[in-house]
Amino acid sequence: MRRRTLLAGLAAAPTHAQPPGPVDMLLVLAVDVSRSVDEDEARLQREGYRAGIADPRVIDAITRGMIGAIGVAYVEWAGFEYQRLVLPWTRIASQADAHLWADRLAEAPRASLSWTSISAAIDFSRRILAEAPFEATRQVIDISGDGVNNSGRAVERARDEAVADGIVINGLPIINDRPTFGRPPPVPLDLYFEASVIGGPGAFMVVAEDFEAFGQAVRRKLIREIADLGATPA
Repeated sequence: MRRRTLLAGLAAAPTHAQPPGPVDMLLVLAVDVSRSVDEDEARLQREGYRAGIADPRVIDAITRGMIGAIGVAYVEWAGFEYQRLVLPWTRIASQADAHLWADRLAEAPRASLSWTSISAAIDFSRRILAEAPFEATRQVIDISGDGVNNSGRAVERARDEAVADGIVINGLPIINDRPTFGRPPPVPLDLYFEASVIGGPGAFMVVAEDFEAFGQAVRRKLIREIADLGATPA
């Protein structure tokens, strides 16, 4: 019943009619809302993405592309049983598009649930990419989170299957000094993301030292992946 309810919520996500067409990149922003992320931290994440997408430097990177547009979908995830499409596919090709997207994200309700399933987030994001109304030569899943996979199947399997489909997975690990469920992570989170989460040609990660630094990390990461600088040293 829980799963059926969540899927119904996905079907009820707001949609805005847009003519299909090509974009330079399809980008799924997949954001951790597990129990280790409190209300203030969840707000900082959203504000970071709102400010990042609407940043004039990010818009400049978008408009310099061959087509001058990207498709963005915003997903929130927690344990294996919870993944939610918060904002459906939106074509962003101007500052006005970005501000409208940021306003819609500010109005969307938030939820926080237990456990952390990066593997389920990747699998869900793959389905979202398969349903995109825009054509693109690049498909990217952008995973941000503050913990390791502790729910669902092995994250390495999910990553490898996505990469085999031609998808690049980039990471934004948030180095939070609080232990997850009372236990410290088994390995430093940046090393874990590097070994088990990111993958595909030019895959990279940008580390946020804490939630307060998240906004700057988002902006740097968006500019780098939109400009296709994944293989270039930071």
